[in-house]
Amino acid sequence: MMTRPIENIEAIADQIRDQGPEAEDLGRLPDETAKKLKASGVMKLLAPAQYGGLEAHPREFAETVMKAASLDGATGWVCGIVGVHPWQMAFADPKVQEEVWGEDDNTWIASPYAPTGIARPVDGGYIFNGRWQFSSGTDHCDWIFLGAMLGTPEGDMALPPTMLHMILPRSDYTIVEDSWNVVGLKGTGSKDIIVKDAFVPSYRVMNGDHVIDGTAQAEAGMTSTLFKMPWSSMFPLGITSAVIGIAEGALACHLDYQRDRVGAQGVAVKDDPYNLFAIGEAAADINAARQELLANVDRIFDMVEAGKEITFADRAAGRRTQIRAAWRAVMAVDQIYARSGGNALRMDKPLQRFWRDVHAGLNHAIHVPSTPYHASALASMGLEVPDNLRSMI
Repeated sequence: MMTRPIENIEAIADQIRDQGPEAEDLGRLPDETAKKLKASGVMKLLAPAQYGGLEAHPREFAETVMKAASLDGATGWVCGIVGVHPWQMAFADPKVQEEVWGEDDNTWIASPYAPTGIARPVDGGYIFNGRWQFSSGTDHCDWIFLGAMLGTPEGDMALPPTMLHMILPRSDYTIVEDSWNVVGLKGTGSKDIIVKDAFVPSYRVMNGDHVIDGTAQAEAGMTSTLFKMPWSSMFPLGITSAVIGIAEGALACHLDYQRDRVGAQGVAVKDDPYNLFAIGEAAADINAARQELLANVDRIFDMVEAGKEITFADRAAGRRTQIRAAWRAVMAVDQIYARSGGNALRMDKPLQRFWRDVHAGLNHAIHVPSTPYHASALASMGLEVPDNLRSMI
């Protein structure tokens, strides 16, 4: 029987754990790590069966990302970001699917989706220009999704605003080296991308607004529950799973470090009730964050499978839960790290890297709580939610 990707990740746990410092030094995942991840099948979890994908339940995807992130934050982050892109490619034009996966069905696809480019319409497609930040794992990807705003024939932004997702091969964009000098998640290699006057044929373009509201999936005739899931459930899932997995890794490092430690006042941690209380509370909160996130995606999956309508209020509640799970996990890490003593600051201790990585993960736009909380509160009261609060929901 075929082994699942999470089992393959567990089989190479020591290698993933050990390469963390090298990934930080390189500012990207080492080639050998990417090779092992590719062999593990983690990026095929959400891919369509037509191209060798597993079409796994989103819960399995989340659990696999958590496992990888608990071993090394950057590795888990790349699994969560790059791993969700096959889900969207599954309802792109069949012609671009064949271009991406026809010769190698384990081809990796990068992003980001922030619409910081302009796509100017021309015969047969668009002339595309722009610059993007935060393309995680991009050195190991051969294609990319890039966010854009529809332009006018003159190259200005068209009105009303229309967001597009452009799909480009590696030959059509430039990775900006030395553009990822950061305090956390250094090993993700989340570098800048530049596109200059690339022609993108129409079949490689998706309406980003339709991807988010589910119209694109319906128009593509998707019948599988997986590919009918809301974007607001799937896109954040890998990112928040990585944050929670990093928190689990931090807890494991903390427990290993504290087991035989004697504090500055001469009391062994195992005999210090205050420290033990903090450990117990943090462990409970990190576990609660995991269970909240998994139950959240289970709920939406079950509703989709039952043919129920996923309302805006449902999506907003899901985003609220997803965001809170991330913040809860990071706050728990802060509680244990603050009680780890001065030696936990040393760069040869992995705990400090987990602490930096988990905070870096919280800085992703998908974890900003303001407008999703606001929108979910209004929706839960049955009140009108203004358009400016609906972004990424």
